[in-house]
Amino acid sequence: MKTKALYTLKHYFGYDDFRPMQAEIVNSVLEGKDTLALLPTGGGKSVCFQVPALMSEGICIVVSPLIALMKDQVDNLRKRMILATAVYSGMRKREIDTTLDNCIYGNYKFLYVSPERLKTELFIERFKQMKVSLIAVDEAHCISQWGYDFRPPYLEIAALREYHPEVPFIALTASATQKVREDILEKLEFKSPNIFIKSFTRENLSYAVRQSENKLEKMVEILQKVPGSAIIYVRNRKATKTIATGLNQLGIQATFYHAGLDKSVRESRQIDWITERVRVIVATNAFGMGIDKSNVRVVLHADIPENMENYYQESGRAGRDEKRAFAVLMANEQDAITLMERAERTYPPIDFIRKVYQSLANYLRIAVGSSMMSSYDFDIARFTETYDLDLLLTYNAIKVLQEEGFLELTEGFFLPSSLHILVDNSKLYEIQIAYAKLDPLIKLMLRSYGGELFTEYLNIYEEKLAKILGIQPNEVTKQLEQLDNLGVVAYHKRKDQPQITFLTPRQDAGKLPLNQNRISDRRSNTLKGAKVMIAYLNESNQCRMRLILDYFGEEAKDDCGHCDNCLAKRKGKNQLQREKVIKEKILKTLGSGMVLSMSELFYKLKINKDDFSVSVLRALEDEGLIVSLQDGKIKKN
Repeated sequence: MKTKALYTLKHYFGYDDFRPMQAEIVNSVLEGKDTLALLPTGGGKSVCFQVPALMSEGICIVVSPLIALMKDQVDNLRKRMILATAVYSGMRKREIDTTLDNCIYGNYKFLYVSPERLKTELFIERFKQMKVSLIAVDEAHCISQWGYDFRPPYLEIAALREYHPEVPFIALTASATQKVREDILEKLEFKSPNIFIKSFTRENLSYAVRQSENKLEKMVEILQKVPGSAIIYVRNRKATKTIATGLNQLGIQATFYHAGLDKSVRESRQIDWITERVRVIVATNAFGMGIDKSNVRVVLHADIPENMENYYQESGRAGRDEKRAFAVLMANEQDAITLMERAERTYPPIDFIRKVYQSLANYLRIAVGSSMMSSYDFDIARFTETYDLDLLLTYNAIKVLQEEGFLELTEGFFLPSSLHILVDNSKLYEIQIAYAKLDPLIKLMLRSYGGELFTEYLNIYEEKLAKILGIQPNEVTKQLEQLDNLGVVAYHKRKDQPQITFLTPRQDAGKLPLNQNRISDRRSNTLKGAKVMIAYLNESNQCRMRLILDYFGEEAKDDCGHCDNCLAKRKGKNQLQREKVIKEKILKTLGSGMVLSMSELFYKLKINKDDFSVSVLRALEDEGLIVSLQDGKIKKN
C-alpha cells in the first residue's frame, strides 16, 4: 500500500517522499478509519486526503469555509489533470445543479463544498446518489464554539454519515487546543479514530517580542539584520500602504497587499514577492494562506493578533524550508489597551446586531421569507454610510450573524466568468444561422473550449475572446448576455467584490433567534484570547516556544534556546559567570598587598575597562571587600 501511495504522490504531485506523519495519515484513511490530523501551517494537510482519494474509487467531498482556497485547490488539481470542482456561495442554482450532476455521472475525484451548502435539499439529494470514497473536513476547528473561527454550518457535517455510513472522515486543522480537538471528535461523531498530532514545536523558528514606540524604525533595524523575504502583518488596509511607503523611502524594497485592491494588482504584487523582485510584502492577515513560499526568513507583526491560534498560523509562514527564520511581534504600551478594546467590541449588543440585520434586508430590498442562499455584491463602507452605522461594529455584527448561521460574508476574491451551453449541437447550429452576428463568437468558444462546454461550466475570459475576434470586451459580454437571454447558454459574469449570502430565508429582525448564551460564551472566549496574547507580550522570563506549546496542550521537553527570553537568560548566565571571574581576579591581585589605580588594575588583569567591569569593581567596594583611597587608588580591605 505504501508503494502505491508513494507512486500516487510522485505521479500527481512530483514529490519523492511524504513529509513527517503524512504517510501514516494516508494509511489510516486507506484503512477506512476516521482520522484527525493536526498538522501546523506548512505541514502539507491537503496531501493527506488527496493521495488516498486518488487511490480510491469514487469522489472525495472536501468541506472548506474559504472560497478563495477552494478555488486555488481546484485550479491546482485541474492543472495536474485531476477532475475537481466546487460548490459555494454566489453560484446560481442552475450552475450548482450541473456541477452536482457531473459529480454523479462524471469521473470527478474531488468536490469542494462550503459548509453552508451541506444542508440544502439540492445538495443532499445529489449527495445520496454519489459514489463517495472519503469526506475531508478542512479547517476542522471551525466546528467548535471554543475555536477561533466558529462556523455553525460545520455542525451539519456529521449528518452526512446517514447517507453514506461506511465512508470514513478525515478532519484536518493547523491549530487546535485540547478542548477544540475533543469538540471535533464529538461533533463529527468519530468512533475509534486514529489521531495524529504533529508537534507544534518549530525548532528553526526564533520567536521574539520587541517593544518600540517607533515601529517603522524597529522594522528597518530587524530587516537590516535578517536578510531574505519578509512578511509584515498589519490590522488594517491603510497601514499596509503607509508602512510599505515608509520602507521604500528608507531603502527597503516593499509592496502592499489587501483584499480591496484590484485582482490584477493583487496578483502582480503577489508574484513580485514570490519571485523576489520585491523583498517585503506588507499585508492584512489573510495573505499567505495557500501560498507555497518556503523561504520566508522573517514574519513581523506590527499589530497584536486577536489570539494565539492566529499568531501561531501567521508567524508559522516563516521558515517552512526548515532553515533559521524569525517571528517578531512588535508592540508599544498602547497596543495592549487597543487589543482589549477591540475584543470588547467584537460582540456588539444584541439590539445592534438585530438593527444591522434589518438594515441589510432594507438595503438589499429582501422581503421576509425570501432569498435563502441568495448572494449579493456588498460594499460595507457604502452600507454603513447609508444607515449611519459604525464601520467596525457593523462588521463585527455581520460576523456574529455569520457565526449564528444567518449570513455569510465573503471577502473580495476573483472568480472568473463561467459558461455552459444548455442546448444540443443541432439547436446551437440553428442559433448560429438565425443570429449571424453571434456565429463568430460561438465558433471561437467551441474551438477554444471544446465539447466540455456542453457538459459543465468552464471559466472563460472575455478579454482573450475579444482580442481574437478583434472587438471590444464589452461587446463580447453583450453577446454572451444575449445568448444567456435566449436560453442557449448559462453565462455567469466574473466577480471581484465582497458578497453577502442569506443562508436562511430572511426573518423578522425582532424575532431573530440569536443564541444569546453562545454569543456570551464566544465574547468571553474572545476576551480570554486577547488576554493570552497580552500575557505572551509581557512575559520576559519563560521560553516563548514553551508558552505556545503550553497553550496548545503540548508539554515542552526543553526551552527552545533561541527565542528572545532564552537568549536573555543565557546572556544573564554568561554575565554572572563573567562577574564571578572578574571578582576573583581582582581580589587575588589586590590580596598580595598591591595598591593600584583602576586603569592599572584592569591593565594588569588584561580586562577591558568597560561599564560591566567597572560595575563589578563598584560592587566589591559596596560589599566592603575593597576600598578606594584618597588618591583614587584601590586596595583590598
